Amino acid sequence: MNEPTTDVTDAPANVPVFAVVGKVNAGKSSVLATLLEVDDDRIIRILPTAGATTQCQALPLVLDDRECIRFIDTPGFQKAIGAMNEIKRIHGPGTPDLESVREFVEQSSATGDFEDERRLLDPLLKGAGLLYVIDPSKPLRDEFIAEMEILRWTGRRRMALLNAKDASEEHLKTWRDRLGSYFNLVRTFNAHEARFDERRRLLKSLLEIDEEHAKVIESTIRSLDDEWRQRREETAEVLVGALESAMMLRESRVLEERVVEVDHRRERVQAEMVEAYYKSVTKLVKKSVDELLKIYRHHLIKIDWDEFGFEDIDLEAEETWSKWGLSRSQLAMAGGAAGAAAGVAVDVGSGGLTHGAGTLFGTLFGAAAAFFKGDELPDLKVDLSGGMKLKGGEGRKLELGPPKNENFPWILLDRLLVTYHEVISRAHGKRDVDSLISGDESQGFVRHMSGEDRRVLNKWLVSCGKGDPDRGLEPDVFRLLVSQLEAIETENFSG
Repeated sequence: MNEPTTDVTDAPANVPVFAVVGKVNAGKSSVLATLLEVDDDRIIRILPTAGATTQCQALPLVLDDRECIRFIDTPGFQKAIGAMNEIKRIHGPGTPDLESVREFVEQSSATGDFEDERRLLDPLLKGAGLLYVIDPSKPLRDEFIAEMEILRWTGRRRMALLNAKDASEEHLKTWRDRLGSYFNLVRTFNAHEARFDERRRLLKSLLEIDEEHAKVIESTIRSLDDEWRQRREETAEVLVGALESAMMLRESRVLEERVVEVDHRRERVQAEMVEAYYKSVTKLVKKSVDELLKIYRHHLIKIDWDEFGFEDIDLEAEETWSKWGLSRSQLAMAGGAAGAAAGVAVDVGSGGLTHGAGTLFGTLFGAAAAFFKGDELPDLKVDLSGGMKLKGGEGRKLELGPPKNENFPWILLDRLLVTYHEVISRAHGKRDVDSLISGDESQGFVRHMSGEDRRVLNKWLVSCGKGDPDRGLEPDVFRLLVSQLEAIETENFSG
């Protein structure tokens, strides 16, 4: 997306240009923000009050560093009925035409009248196509008829967009019936809800009103598909990296003998380690979410980590098992309880170093809930391979992570997939809500994977949990995650 300019005449000859016009506050800027994936008010300003756009602004759709289509955001109609009557006066008897509109603009420029109408008509006089944005929640009034008459007189190829947000079916039908007599094409496009497939359909609709640039528009759609496919693959790479990092994450410290031998000192250090471990997991997840927001060009979305849902997940609760991660039977089929905990069990021959671990698990229930909470805290792994030389004496090594509950990585993946779903569902023209929902009412996605995909992914997760990721399985893991992302995008699950 390039920085906008106010010059609407310098588009390359083979680049189609479309002016986006309509009444003040009909949602023109919101439509463009969603269509072009721009949530930056410095580029496309969207305000709840009328009149955010006061100048014509060129907004190019750029793919592969190439301008494909140019849209012009225009001021809204302010005095449509007066402008219509003036054009009729200029033309005289009969139906006004493009030259009548041109003369109206010239005369109004000399007198300083109809400033907004002159600005929005200028790109049409220079040959731009036309997208007329309507808010169908408003009743059809004479001023709208005046706008449509003026636009019809330009003779330009034109499409009407019903920016349907709160419109009733009755209003929609009334608008469609009237718009059909003025425009070559009528489409519905909700700028606050439209996702990729709806953006793609809208661009494809341009083919029906601009045959001259058909090859360019078709090429643009292919490039858009390629870019979206690349984003999906980048997202899969983020997920692979997050899962591997989470399963290999360890919190370790070397304790002096004077700490090891005193229960309350040892338990305090262990509690600090548990808290540090979960903070590291949360930091890892935050980094992954930030990467998703960057991939899908969201800059305004904020994450409220206190309400995002992670700290409220109890690995042992029935609600968790019915909602997040895999079911108990699916986990059993994917690989069984040996799963992700392989290689990190408590060393019972620790010579008393793990004394008090049961107390630790009981007393740190709340502290360990910084990310997940429940009885399944990270297991202690004790390294007793001869001790470690410290200044002033010997020491022992403690290591935590990952949680022994084999559902841990699946729940983590589910939370990231739910976040992915929310990110791709968030329209860029929607500026009134700037934080992701917690997902508490959402269902997870991993249980929709095929049994074979779950087995492959589980085998790879086990290898990561052992600290030695199976690189031979990574291509299959990447492939199945790309497939899962596409299924979420199209809501086509295999179950």
